This record gives sequence, C-alpha cells and structure tokens, in this order.
Amino acid sequence: MAYSKTDVYDKKTTKGLIKNYREVLQLIGEDPDREGLLKTPERIAKAMQFATQGYSQDADAVLNSARFHEDISEMIIVKDIELYSICEHHMLPFFGKAHIAYIPNGWITGLSKIARVVDIFSRRLQVQERLTTQILEAIKNSLQPLGVAVVIEAAHLCMMMRGVQKQNSVTTTSAFFGEFHKQSTRNEFINLIQADLIKRK
Repeated sequence: MAYSKTDVYDKKTTKGLIKNYREVLQLIGEDPDREGLLKTPERIAKAMQFATQGYSQDADAVLNSARFHEDISEMIIVKDIELYSICEHHMLPFFGKAHIAYIPNGWITGLSKIARVVDIFSRRLQVQERLTTQILEAIKNSLQPLGVAVVIEAAHLCMMMRGVQKQNSVTTTSAFFGEFHKQSTRNEFINLIQADLIKRK
C-alpha cells in the first residue's frame, strides 16, 4: 500500500476522557457496562479529540507553508467550505459553510490552505462570531493582503434540538478588512458567493 492514514490519540487524554464519559453515562441513568455502551466512552473520547484537534494546530504556519509571491491584486474567493464545530455553550454541534475572499498585496497562499484555516479554528469549542473573526485575522496577519472578507452561514443544534427548537434557523456572520469596507468591493464579493458559476448536479 503506497499510502495509509493513521489517527493518533494521546493515551493520557483518552484514558481521562473514558473515565469521565463512563461517569456521564451513569449520571444520566445508563449502564456503561451494558453491551451497547461498553466501547462508547472510548469512542466519545476519540471523537472529542478529533473534533477539537484545532487547539494543537497553527493557522499561521499552515498559511505560510504555501506562501508564494505573485504580482496580482485581484479578488480571490474560496466559497462553500464545509465546516463542523461545537458550540461552547452547550457542546452541541453547529455546521454550515464559510465563504472567504482576499485581495493579495504581493503574496498568495495555496487554495487548500484557506480551507485548512477554517478547519483549524472550527475544530475547537467555538462561537460562530469568534470563529469568523479568527479566520479573518489569520489570513490578514499571514498574507498582509489589501483586504479580507469572511462570511459564515451555519445551523446550530443548540437551537434546533433544545431550547427554542427552531429547525430552519440559519445564523450568518461576517467580518471585513481593508478594501472590503468599500461598498463596491463588498458587493462584488457578495454577488460572487451567491452566483452559481459552476452548474452543480
């Protein structure tokens, strides 16, 4: 086999989480020793480490690892980037899409690195508002562009399956820097992320 991917979990962290999740199961009235739940604490322990892996990752390092000099200053947009995160208030998931644009000032980065930055900050306990600005600040600090724009649309399970139980609500947040404070530039960005330039099946 030419390629294989192996997930690695910290043993001490995993052991501690398993112990805690066994106790959680007991506190909610379940039996962690019944057949269907025997491996559940371990599964949750690994799932939580995967879902919060962004704490151990550096967005600046990712962007700078594929930083190239290009003498262009036209808008670059990566849109419809799927994101999955966990609300820090109830530790329930929220998920949606990020749309990101920047206007280079002599430097560009690999397109996949933009999506990686979204993952790095979303794979943490988050609020959508902070997530939006963290993505913007990372791109701004690493590439020093003429402008950055970030729009996130997400559905929050803390609103859908508990509390107000609004199934169709979507939260939109935005952050803009530099040239995107100009109405004309911002309008161009909004029009492009709304346009279906590639006909999808």
